[in-house]
Amino acid sequence: MREIRDLDTVELILEAQGIFDAIRGTRVIDAGTMRALQQSGNYVTGYFDDGRMVGASVAFFSLPENRTMHSHITALLPEFRGRGWGRELKEHQRQWALSRGVGHITWTFDPLVARNARFYLGVLGARVTDYVVNQYGIFGGGDAGDESDRLDVKWSLADLAHEPADASVVATLAIPDDVEQLREDDPAAAHEWRMNVRREMAVLTGRGLRIAGFDPERGYLFVTA
Repeated sequence: MREIRDLDTVELILEAQGIFDAIRGTRVIDAGTMRALQQSGNYVTGYFDDGRMVGASVAFFSLPENRTMHSHITALLPEFRGRGWGRELKEHQRQWALSRGVGHITWTFDPLVARNARFYLGVLGARVTDYVVNQYGIFGGGDAGDESDRLDVKWSLADLAHEPADASVVATLAIPDDVEQLREDDPAAAHEWRMNVRREMAVLTGRGLRIAGFDPERGYLFVTA
């Protein structure tokens, strides 16, 4: 049986910290901070499969007048990905936020990770609001020691996901099929992708274009802003 529930004990918080550490290879958020966020009414949940925690999510409220939350991390153990469970987690987060008067959720993600780009932009319908160079510095973890460029996104919880019409797509930008494996096999090649995508993103947005979706074959889909 699968279920999503609040992490309302120290033991569960520590278990979630262990999952995040294992997935990212570095400390993304510590147990004390998660406990403080949970106790102050923020979103700190775990995903359980037959009683075993296999994923977790942490989000916190932004300025009240913005009616926004920021999702700091949502992650599933690798062996449980590709089953639609990530979408269940985000849908739970969406319903939780809507029930508290929140209209938007923001987060960041690595623009080189194709599976996340497809999920966030194509499945959920989040919109890219900015490209930030080396947002968190160089820290190992998911970036494997490379610079941590990120796309900022905003998810309007009342909107439905939709891809841009082919006729409106004026440019595309490809990324690796599996940059995480590439970072293990050839870190120099992965870094070259980072620099190329950073440069092309700047060129395309400088032309007044914006990202409107993602296609596994073509990459990022740009339309006129």
